[in-house]
Amino acid sequence: MRNKLMAVLLIASLLVPVLGVGIAYAQVPEGQDYTVQKDDNLWNLAEKYLGNGAAYPAIIVATYQANAVDESYMVAYDPSLIQVGWKLRIPPTALAEEYLAAPPPAPTLEKTLIEFWSTDNEEERVAVYEAVAARFMAEHPDIEVRIIPIDEAGVSQRIATAVAANRLPDIVRMGVERTAAFSADGILDEDAAEAVIASTGEDDFRAGPLAMVTNPATGKRAAVPFDGWIQAAWYRADVFTEAGLNPPISWDDINAACDALPGKGNLLYALTLATDPGQNYPHQVFEQVAMSNNAWPFDAEGNVTMNTPEMVEALRFYANLQRCAMPGPQYWRGARESYELDQSGMLFYSTYIMDDLVEGSGMEGGGNVQIAVEDLALKTGFASEMKGPNGSASYGQLVTLGIMQGADPEAQMVVEYFLTEGYVDVLALAPFGKVPVLKSAVDGWKDLSPFFANYSDETLAQIANGFETMQRWLFRPDYGPVERAVIGDIEGRLLISQAISNIALEGTMTPETAAEWLQEQVEAMVAERQE
Repeated sequence: MRNKLMAVLLIASLLVPVLGVGIAYAQVPEGQDYTVQKDDNLWNLAEKYLGNGAAYPAIIVATYQANAVDESYMVAYDPSLIQVGWKLRIPPTALAEEYLAAPPPAPTLEKTLIEFWSTDNEEERVAVYEAVAARFMAEHPDIEVRIIPIDEAGVSQRIATAVAANRLPDIVRMGVERTAAFSADGILDEDAAEAVIASTGEDDFRAGPLAMVTNPATGKRAAVPFDGWIQAAWYRADVFTEAGLNPPISWDDINAACDALPGKGNLLYALTLATDPGQNYPHQVFEQVAMSNNAWPFDAEGNVTMNTPEMVEALRFYANLQRCAMPGPQYWRGARESYELDQSGMLFYSTYIMDDLVEGSGMEGGGNVQIAVEDLALKTGFASEMKGPNGSASYGQLVTLGIMQGADPEAQMVVEYFLTEGYVDVLALAPFGKVPVLKSAVDGWKDLSPFFANYSDETLAQIANGFETMQRWLFRPDYGPVERAVIGDIEGRLLISQAISNIALEGTMTPETAAEWLQEQVEAMVAERQE
């Protein structure tokens, strides 16, 4: 936002009249040291130590002064950007009160800063976003675009903190489930999204993604569709065939594979099950399981239905798969690596996996997994549909670019640039996991990976059209804005992930008690949304 650039870069100089910034200090100022911990932000630290979150600039200035004496102190100017391990200086309450009593005037602005939070947060991906932003800035020297990588699981908390600090970013890359929740909160600029869609060319967008981002209460698009993926069960077709197993489509076939695969060849487990309570991956996998049994969070009248027999049955089926799964809390990285290392025979994953089955996936500490199975990709089957006792379901994800309330008009220019001039650059980061929402981009997308040569035009067209058939709790047409917002809250607060962990790993809940707990939590969320 326009007020951010100088406010962030010059916040210390703004406090000169109050705290004496700019003076050469002989010693670290009064106060206490603090080492930044996970999930910390300056607003919350100011609330805890100074009694007022709005006093966070006093921490910035005290740290700035301390840094002039001892460089082990970090100069952290932006409450959304402090990092774990940074050393801060927290001043006495009196200095904070002095600042609050005489706030300095706002600075004269020189540039417009557009703050772009991206959940494409791996280093090489951030580099591509920054390269696109650099090209944009070369064409628009009066605008600075700052790419800020964030963790997808922490989007809701980061936004809540930014709202409390009155420091929302301008653009956020996020899943469509967050779009529904943030739209209901009134923090997305729907008019800005509509303007970008119109200027990019509404007819060029696929109808499905546009419908997914439409706010039922206003009829407007709450965010701009960007890209997405389709989820499937990936499995060792060679091992399944040898063992006489059917593809893992029906619950019965998945259970049969669960019991038969451990011990086949090198396999230690049938699968690595999504169970980490701190990740949304368990929610993504479970939602497909639930829909395949006709289990939904609300009925057609808007009543909460998290404790129905269908939901209990889905929780039981899912948690029972832990009997043949890798132990401990697991998320997508463990599922991917155990499959590539010939430790498990199936996994639930998005189309992002297709490159990795040939080259080996990137590891957290650097480098790639050395695939333990020759021609693993050729030996892997794909089952996007799941059939349960009471239905069938497929699942996918749509990624959007949300323009936040209060963003400068220049943010619209940035989003449009990423959808046009920079679009292929971003899609090229992971062509199998970034299916374009623009019809005009499909031909260019098909050329982005040599692996596409192994697929027919018909198959590629089916992938490109995947948005039109995938299902989500969020997209049920008879759900209104409250139901959609609460579904976003369910995922954002990781309720399903916690319930699954409590059943499958901790043993502190049964499927029945977990369903009752979910019922209570979701009913409370509905009440919050209706206040």
